[in-house]
Amino acid sequence: MNENPTAWKSVTVERTGHVAQVTLIGPGKGNAMGPDFWAELPQVFEELDADREVRAIVLTGSGKNFSYGLDLAGIAGDLAPVLADKAQAAPRTDFHDMIKRMQRATTAVAECRKPVVAAISGWCIGGGVDLIASADIRYASADAKFSIREVKVAIVADMGSLARLPGIIGAGHLRELALTGKDIDAARAEKIGLVGDVYEDQAAVLAAAHQVAAEIAANAPLVVQGVKSVLEHSRAAAVADALRYVAAWNAAFLPSEDLGEAMAAVFQKREPEFKGR
Repeated sequence: MNENPTAWKSVTVERTGHVAQVTLIGPGKGNAMGPDFWAELPQVFEELDADREVRAIVLTGSGKNFSYGLDLAGIAGDLAPVLADKAQAAPRTDFHDMIKRMQRATTAVAECRKPVVAAISGWCIGGGVDLIASADIRYASADAKFSIREVKVAIVADMGSLARLPGIIGAGHLRELALTGKDIDAARAEKIGLVGDVYEDQAAVLAAAHQVAAEIAANAPLVVQGVKSVLEHSRAAAVADALRYVAAWNAAFLPSEDLGEAMAAVFQKREPEFKGR
């Protein structure tokens, strides 16, 4: 593979023929999604979208896991003003703008004209699920585990899972996962349609993703882009509306004692005690 000359901090980009591979390399273990990820991913996919030599994209994670999701430690400083007692309009407006900027990362994947095939191994939590929901095709290794875990840390998932997954796994399954924050394994993910197929291990799922990406890349590129455009058009307006709504909702209601308690519990490695305040 030939490495992309751009030195990204949150991902690597490599290309073989007409297939590009984007690999998450976030800070620390588990490819957590820190500030660099949210800033860089829109640029990465805009460049891939504009590159005529790229016809399909494989999206995966480095190491054993796809992603642990949002890097709470990385954004703690941005949340501090809005968590302050009696936070006024200015910090809430800044928080709203931050959510909308972060949403561009997953939206860039969904709107990229080149089909995206996600190869998922290990943990795929929170923001990781938001990200794969933006992909066109999803495959998993047998060790993969998934969780829309935001509810466990007093957050309404706002990066795309609640907007895009109804059309992928159905409203009933989504409500179960989003309201409980439970973990599911690869077999359950395949059963509910979150992933299309499950493979023996990480190497096998990555190989399968590349095979399918190569099959896509062998087709007429403008027609492939047209197919994706038509399919995306049918849900784009509803997704955009849902993302606007959750950004406004979270700016108004997410700052809470429960969120502060959840963050403290994460850093102190204990179970949070929520009080609904």
